[in-house]
Amino acid sequence: WPVLGGPFLLLFLGVLHCGCELSARTSSTADEKANAEGISHGRVRRGWVWNQFFVVEEYTGTEPLYVGKIHSDSDEGDGSIKYTISGEGAGTIFIIDEITGDIHATERLDREEKTYYTLRAQARDRLTDRPLEPESEFVIKVQDINDSEPKFLEGPYIGSVPELSPIEHPVLASRIEAKMKTTQNSGTSVMKVTASDADDPTYGSSARVVYSVLDGEKFFTVDSQTGVIRTAVADLDRETQDRYELVIKATDMAGQMGGLSGSTTVTIVITDVNDNPPRFPQKMYQFSVSESAAVGTPVGRVMATDADMGENTDMTYLIRDEEGGELFRPLDYESKRTHNVVVEAINKHVDPRFVDLGSFRDQTIVRVSVSDADEPPLFRPPEGAVMEVQEDARVGALVGIVTAVDPDMENAPIRYAIDRVTDQEKIFNIDTVTGAITLGKILDRETAGWHNITVTAVEADNLSQVSQTSVSIRILDVNDNPPELATPYEASICEDAKPGQMKDKNGSMV
Repeated sequence: WPVLGGPFLLLFLGVLHCGCELSARTSSTADEKANAEGISHGRVRRGWVWNQFFVVEEYTGTEPLYVGKIHSDSDEGDGSIKYTISGEGAGTIFIIDEITGDIHATERLDREEKTYYTLRAQARDRLTDRPLEPESEFVIKVQDINDSEPKFLEGPYIGSVPELSPIEHPVLASRIEAKMKTTQNSGTSVMKVTASDADDPTYGSSARVVYSVLDGEKFFTVDSQTGVIRTAVADLDRETQDRYELVIKATDMAGQMGGLSGSTTVTIVITDVNDNPPRFPQKMYQFSVSESAAVGTPVGRVMATDADMGENTDMTYLIRDEEGGELFRPLDYESKRTHNVVVEAINKHVDPRFVDLGSFRDQTIVRVSVSDADEPPLFRPPEGAVMEVQEDARVGALVGIVTAVDPDMENAPIRYAIDRVTDQEKIFNIDTVTGAITLGKILDRETAGWHNITVTAVEADNLSQVSQTSVSIRILDVNDNPPELATPYEASICEDAKPGQMKDKNGSMV
């Protein structure tokens, strides 16, 4: 017998035991066949004897590979017994020596294609071809060798992990603290990779796979047993590098020398967290706007940038006057030519885990220069004038003077006029140069106590620059009318009435 080693000895003993049971179970069938073929029942029955058969896969020798021997204990070695086999691969893959019962494999076998073959053995008398033993079934197992490398059937892989993912700590308190915590296999779990090995998992270590990182081990680790990939550092920064390409290797034989290996690529995308504040590209901006611009006119645009992505870049802007003044008001070049405002950008969605990284806001100074514009004349006072004149004033008498100035130039000539729509009767006149208002007609307070007129002022050098003001003129009363009875009265008196006497309501003298 060939030396097969400890495990095969056990299998051999087990098969011998099974052989005895098999002979006992099939004795009645054998007796029936013996009776039919004239076999004497006086002979003591004997059983089969053979090995538990194994054949190593991927045999590359030039001669047929010895598998084992089948033997009947009735065989006395004189060549009178003929051994035959039937079943899977009989006569093609497996051949038997009819005299010795030796079985050989003629083809190269692959356990990953077929793990075992079921055959049947028969011992017959060579001369009469009578069966000497019951036909019995046996198995030839294909013994595994490490000929299959691990394979990642689902690769290549793509996974993701948030930037600044912690090491050991479930909540990242600070970037510095996280950098100090880099314990092996304590990083944030990213994903799991799995390799399969077609070798026999029940035999040896041929299918026992361990994992390792070939490329990218500075930033990520892989659990050698489970294939779970974790972060190795806590300062992964998406803004610096937003993806990593790893090469993960799986080695069978539990990683021992001589084991086969396979590899796969793993792309790990670093997702964004809100760890960057808004930033203005400039600390100061300068704009210019005309003083004639209306409230709400765009002056310029400032924009802060944020290195993050998506909603982490959402921000609000605030504006305030550097001196605390009112922001939204008309501009006046003559009173203030420069305004400084502070614009602040603030992140909308601040992550409390990263507040220790600094303030999530930024500010810039905006300097706005007000440019001069040709403005219409300004009346003094601007809200209009109230004048008074006696109703008995003569035609040509001075009522009052209106004054307007050019806000852009001192002593610029101004021309005045009365809007005749408001003084159709031409009761008043105005000096076009001085703005003096005089009477054009006699006044009568009892007819009109007030007159409201509109005076226009225009720049002599630019007739398009026109402004208006209202002038209210009050007519002052003078004693120019005698008293009058409200209704006519008729009285009678007696001729003999005495001085001082009056009539009562009944007509009697009292």
